[in-house]
Amino acid sequence: MPPERLDVAVVGDNTIDRFLDEPELGDLVGGNALNVAVQLAMLGFRVGYFGAVGTDANADIVRTAARARGVDLFDMVTADGATALTTIRRDANGDRRFESEDFGVTADYYPDETAMDRISTARWVHVGMLSRSRSFGEYLARPSGPPMSQDCSVSPEWHSLAVHFASASEDESAAERSLTQALATSAHIAVATLGAQGARAGQASMRWRVPAHPVDVVDTTGAGDSFMAGFIAARLRGEDVEQSLRSGTERGSFTCQYMGGWPQLPDDVDRFG
Repeated sequence: MPPERLDVAVVGDNTIDRFLDEPELGDLVGGNALNVAVQLAMLGFRVGYFGAVGTDANADIVRTAARARGVDLFDMVTADGATALTTIRRDANGDRRFESEDFGVTADYYPDETAMDRISTARWVHVGMLSRSRSFGEYLARPSGPPMSQDCSVSPEWHSLAVHFASASEDESAAERSLTQALATSAHIAVATLGAQGARAGQASMRWRVPAHPVDVVDTTGAGDSFMAGFIAARLRGEDVEQSLRSGTERGSFTCQYMGGWPQLPDDVDRFG
């Protein structure tokens, strides 16, 4: 029986998140693309994840965690090599610092023809870290193709995006430069996140700015990915740019209240779903 049509196809990386100063946490699962996929699934959308895991024991950790959240893994592949691994430290404010990133088999992943056919039937496509992201966008860029968003902070090469996402830390000037450049090179909507300062967006000559939602920060891992999921969810619901920005900041702030890119520790699952 063929798999069902997806609301969102998310393409790109996954990783094991290992918190070096907190071994009691065990290994959590994350990655730019997989975090977005899980957050969208938590918001009620049918989401397929297109990426690769290795032949090691970490692959089963990734599969189990993503399936538990209802992500469709029909098109996830197993490749010879290691599953990606990221080591992280947190400071007293909950901000995370990546100590090392081994991208493993995700570094060379690219969807095959069968996966491309299924991706092209989704209502929306989102790209995280992906090799040859520009050629991927060119393949999907046709009048009948789905709208596509991309995390251009990790995949800077792109083509004909419905939404161009980038991070500007808390630098307003850098955010405006990012919006201007993206809109000048064929992005329909450009978005720049500003961390604790919120987010900005642009479309043609229009600009929008929304603040972040104040929360007690536990861990910022995956907050930007959750922002993108919230924004995409709003666009799929037919909401305008400003409403989508607010949806994004709400979801990003939600993620800062627990460990990892989505609730995985038992206490976090009980509290946050």
